[in-house]
Amino acid sequence: MHEFKVMLFDDNRRIRDSLSMLIDATEGYTVCGAYESCDDILIKIEVYNPDVILMDIDMPGLNGIEAVKLIRENFFNLPVVMQTVFDDDEKIFQAICAGASGYILKNSGTNDIIQSIEDVLKGGAPLTPSIAKRVLFLFQKNLDVPQKESYNLTKREKEVLTELVDGKSYKMIANGMQITYDTVRAHIKKIYEKLHVASMTEAVAIAIKQKLT
Repeated sequence: MHEFKVMLFDDNRRIRDSLSMLIDATEGYTVCGAYESCDDILIKIEVYNPDVILMDIDMPGLNGIEAVKLIRENFFNLPVVMQTVFDDDEKIFQAICAGASGYILKNSGTNDIIQSIEDVLKGGAPLTPSIAKRVLFLFQKNLDVPQKESYNLTKREKEVLTELVDGKSYKMIANGMQITYDTVRAHIKKIYEKLHVASMTEAVAIAIKQKLT
């Protein structure tokens, strides 16, 4: 069975250790490195080739947002899930703009943390509902949206988009609509194509401004 490799960056040893234990104890996942700083981060990624990174947003020296920018410049497709203790609008916006694949609070339950890793590995964008609403608000203010178009969304695609606007995860959408996770992904892929966007936050911002749902 293939094991997905997770790399951790967090200056709090207790959190690093607990996350490492949680991930290593989860079938299909292993920790390939856990570090207290982002020193030599590109070399570490090159050597251990992780499938996903969990990144503390507040790190000593090179902080998490700066680290994400570096990762995007050198490992474009490597997913990075940001973690922090606080709901901080500005840092959330900076992290998403820097290229973070998802965002979760450190006080989230263990199931939510593992689910976030699973979601991002499947192409999702894990955001806790409270954070999703803040990010969407920021994107509404900052994203230029073209004049109203129909985009030719199907009824089902509009239903999925409505769920995204409400801050639902892929798994929650699948359960609520009684469809498979892969079907949700397929719908969202088509939505991205029709809206000419590359991320969930852009899709939702357009949906809100264009009143598509």
